[in-house]
Amino acid sequence: MKPVYLTREGMQRLEQDVKHIKEVKRPEIIKRIAHARSMGDLAENAEYHAAKDELVRLERKLYKLESTLSLVRVVDKNDIQTDQVRLLTRVIVRNETRNIEKEYILVSPEEADHLQGKISLHSPVGLGLMGKQIGDTVEVETPAGILKFTIKAILPPL
Repeated sequence: MKPVYLTREGMQRLEQDVKHIKEVKRPEIIKRIAHARSMGDLAENAEYHAAKDELVRLERKLYKLESTLSLVRVVDKNDIQTDQVRLLTRVIVRNETRNIEKEYILVSPEEADHLQGKISLHSPVGLGLMGKQIGDTVEVETPAGILKFTIKAILPPL
């Protein structure tokens, strides 16, 4: 399986999610299942079946988080070079199509947060920018159509 590259903060966030599921969410659901079971006939007990379904969904999420954590490789922000666009670099681009400048931070899919300007390196824009240098112009096919970007600056992570 491929490694998952995360910042230390991203890995800690995943670890906190796992801990919260194991220590808070799972016990809550198990209590609901036990309560519903104590109410009698399970065949027609909607509360019991809903709680069991919720537990299955939670266990799937937990499995995915733990699987991801097993593949994590922590990237040290201090080791990031800015000679080209790469994981964790901050990139200032001019969107030539819309005539605006924007800053993006390229991150792994697990850390992507469009509202914070963190885009996945596997997204169309991320893929288009990866490996490029200051002054390069790229055309990226997105769901909104083809966008043209010129790279204005490549900065180290904050």
